[in-house]
Amino acid sequence: MTGGPVDAGQERLRRWRLVLGGDTADGTGCALRGRDAAVDRALAALYGKEDGARTGRDRSAGLGSSAPSVARWLGDIRTYFPSPVVRVVQRDAIDRLGLGALLTEPEMLEAVEADVHLVGTLLSLHKAMPETVKETARAVVRKVVEELEQRLAARTRAALTGALDRSARVSRPRHHDIDWNRTIAANLKHYLPEHRTVVPERLVGYGRASRSVRKEVVLCVDQSGSMASSVVYASVFGAVLASMRSIGTRFVVFDTAVADLTEQLDDPVDVLFGTRLGGGTDINRALAYCQSRISRPAETVVVLISDLHEGGIRDEMLERVAAMKAAGVQFVALLALSDDGAPAYDREHASALAALGAPAFACTPDLFPEVMAAAIEKRPLPVPDRTGGT
Repeated sequence: MTGGPVDAGQERLRRWRLVLGGDTADGTGCALRGRDAAVDRALAALYGKEDGARTGRDRSAGLGSSAPSVARWLGDIRTYFPSPVVRVVQRDAIDRLGLGALLTEPEMLEAVEADVHLVGTLLSLHKAMPETVKETARAVVRKVVEELEQRLAARTRAALTGALDRSARVSRPRHHDIDWNRTIAANLKHYLPEHRTVVPERLVGYGRASRSVRKEVVLCVDQSGSMASSVVYASVFGAVLASMRSIGTRFVVFDTAVADLTEQLDDPVDVLFGTRLGGGTDINRALAYCQSRISRPAETVVVLISDLHEGGIRDEMLERVAAMKAAGVQFVALLALSDDGAPAYDREHASALAALGAPAFACTPDLFPEVMAAAIEKRPLPVPDRTGGT
């Protein structure tokens, strides 16, 4: 009969511990573990310093000044709290952490050095922004996106056009389809000096432009808070791929729900503002949607961009990947698409994908065109860091 009151008492202590922030003077004697400890850290990052100033205690807290830290924290609070609470906490963050100066003064946004991390932060906060600032924030995002397109678009189109051309060539062409320059180059070892000629043992032909060689690319992008930079780069590459007539492109973002943003790919800024950074992760559900949209597996490349922290059904996720690969789909798993360095990721899931023949690795934006070209040509991927293979 004592279980109920004791449990209720422990629950009250736990709640007081979360409210008080927990140091030797909180008086609860309650230690937090697991999710409760993570929630406490998220709350301390926002409320800890002010509490310390008011009470004389110095709680170690704060988000620092980096945009990646803020973006990760925003993703955390969406995971731990319901939407109404998240909106309150975001407004507090804007007021308490100095973000208000950044987000409520258009001049500040216009003067700041805009980069991918700032874009991720603005996208995370844009629903909490004052209406007077949203257009300025959108202009900042567009500036960064346009700079990324200038840097990446030409190289991507060149790499993929070459890959498509090579994958479409035929080895037994008709006479008028022979590519004589490449045929000679491929047969130089058969040069006969006495006859001053090359004997072409292998003919290389031009591929015929037809619907049968059109490639399909599905970008399946995790929009959890830690993936903010990857979402920005993925939207830019999605728009570039969609501009190529020889490639059919689908752009899917997911957390615990799935959103198909393919119709917005003509403007990557619209894609970005259609995302919802933060929250949980259900890779299995996202892959189920992508799998249902594949009509020509042998001509399809699926690129999963995720840190693989799966909140859905793990075994089903792996079964879907195995089924897609067995059907002929080229499957690429990128733990990050960014310049941020080594990402945090689920090593168990990465190793499981590697065992299926889908190594999971981080990829810089500059390497992405080469990765896609290799996938289209069905040759080994240029894996810079075999993160998922060890």
